[in-house]
Amino acid sequence: MKMFKRLSVFLLVVLAGVYGYRQIWTIVHEKEILRQVIGRLQADSRVAEVLVTGVNYDEQQKKKITTIKYLEYDIDGKPMLPKYFSFSGNIIQFQSLVIRFDDNLIKKNDPLRGRSAYLFWKVFLLDGAKTQEYEITPMYQIPQGYKVQGLNDSFEESLWKEFWSFALDPQKAGQQGIKSAQIEAPGTMFIPGVLYTIKIEHDGGLRIDSSALSPILRGEKILR
Repeated sequence: MKMFKRLSVFLLVVLAGVYGYRQIWTIVHEKEILRQVIGRLQADSRVAEVLVTGVNYDEQQKKKITTIKYLEYDIDGKPMLPKYFSFSGNIIQFQSLVIRFDDNLIKKNDPLRGRSAYLFWKVFLLDGAKTQEYEITPMYQIPQGYKVQGLNDSFEESLWKEFWSFALDPQKAGQQGIKSAQIEAPGTMFIPGVLYTIKIEHDGGLRIDSSALSPILRGEKILR
């Protein structure tokens, strides 16, 4: 009987040790992920480029279909995978979302204090009931430009779900240290032969600049 009790106590101690170790490991692991996620919020602007890759007439719609290539750069300035969008028109708007974390967070040493997340959110063409809209950054997901490379962890996903939740709910935002969630949606006429640069600036404004492609590129198929 005494042996059984001693064995039971020993097993409880071992289990408590294992549980405690897992708790400590989880805390350390999540703290490291938080550090990496916050480190990705240091950039004070974001850039993307847009090019018209095709203009075709749709007999059924009796409209010209404009196809654009969208290429976003991550916070390290590296190009991400391009995306293509087609619209029945060429007055196209881009929508950005800037999430600002309050400078006056209760915890003055809070690592999110004064940081911001700059997101390219949507691209759309207004046409009343026929408005066309595409998501660039799906809601409640990790924005690819901020994704910690090589990491596949549910804690990173939960952090960004919280960021989205706070940004889209003004009441929650104030309680959780979100200073503001600024939305901008400028647009312009997109035509072939022009390179468009879209930039979310430090103040949250979204700017679309255009520049003519070099004449040497006309009529050429660029080899990769």
